[in-house]
Amino acid sequence: MKKTIALIAHDSKKADMVAFVKDNQEILSEANLLATGTTGSYIRQTGLEVELKLSGPKGGDAQIAALAAEGHVDGIIFFRDPLGKHPHEPDIQMLLRICDVYDVPLATNRATGEMVIRGLFRL
Repeated sequence: MKKTIALIAHDSKKADMVAFVKDNQEILSEANLLATGTTGSYIRQTGLEVELKLSGPKGGDAQIAALAAEGHVDGIIFFRDPLGKHPHEPDIQMLLRICDVYDVPLATNRATGEMVIRGLFRL
């Protein structure tokens, strides 16, 4: 069965996410990809198929958290901007909490993103 990976990136990290996806495109092509709206539209430019959710501030983080809570997400890669202010911070905290409650692997930077992918695909 294909793994499902959710991809999220704050605005200042979207270029980093696209670079990460390009560097791991062969592996990620083996997964079902979900993403928040704007992040996913950038990722689609790599040629990968991505199911788009709402943008983060409009509820996309919450949609992905709900899928994680229901057992439909195997891992989440969320390139966060730890220095920025985000009006949807409560949704972000809820997503992090859901990952902890339901034991869903969550990466918040490139180094842990690599580890999540390798762990999920046993590389």
